[in-house]
Amino acid sequence: MSMFWQWTVFSSLCTLLGALPTLLLRNVSHRAKDMLLAYTAGIMVAASTYGLIPSALKLSNLYVLTAGILLGTVLLTVMELVIPHVDSDHAFPPREDRQSAHLLVMTAMLLHNLPEGLSTGVSLASGDRQLGQLVSVAIGLQNIPEGFLVALLMVTQRAKPSKALAYTFMIALTEWLASCLGYYFGTELQMLVPYGLSFAAGAMLYVVYKELIPESHGDGHEIPATFAFIVGTVTMIALTHWLG
Repeated sequence: MSMFWQWTVFSSLCTLLGALPTLLLRNVSHRAKDMLLAYTAGIMVAASTYGLIPSALKLSNLYVLTAGILLGTVLLTVMELVIPHVDSDHAFPPREDRQSAHLLVMTAMLLHNLPEGLSTGVSLASGDRQLGQLVSVAIGLQNIPEGFLVALLMVTQRAKPSKALAYTFMIALTEWLASCLGYYFGTELQMLVPYGLSFAAGAMLYVVYKELIPESHGDGHEIPATFAFIVGTVTMIALTHWLG
């Protein structure tokens, strides 16, 4: 249990850590934003393909893996369609009042962070210490640029830095609660662990392809974003090697 607390608190608070520079910074170039998004995408892809998916296969079979990935993809699709939100790298719609727009950005981050929290909790409940550490570090690493971007967007839209930090803290808290949920079901119902790992992989891959890659390639910075994606992937592969 102590390992659960340490790693889930670490990975969740990395979101808040990423938001701290917005106390001093008011804006960064679009190129830098795109590179941060792509770096995050690279980490998530590698965490799924080198961590979650192999572990799910090790604990079950191809049918369970496929079912879990499809379930994660379908559920995220439904949530995207049903829940109003604004992508974290885009300006707010002009007709939205600021309070509503801030909530839309927060909702978008929650859509991203729920599967990430679940993946952390389930991986820590799997009994594989190395997997739990690997996924926790991966989620923590990609939470830093995510937290920075969402707080920066709110600050550039005239939100007070304290308010941006408060919203980011709520996002971090929600991710931690999701990790608690994943850990609970993983420990109480061990048979669900491979499904949970597969579900998390599918949800994360959906977020990468549906949100992060299009956002990072939509403003003419495809080449630096692509290199940032590769760096994120290699970072995660190196962590897999060192922790393995």
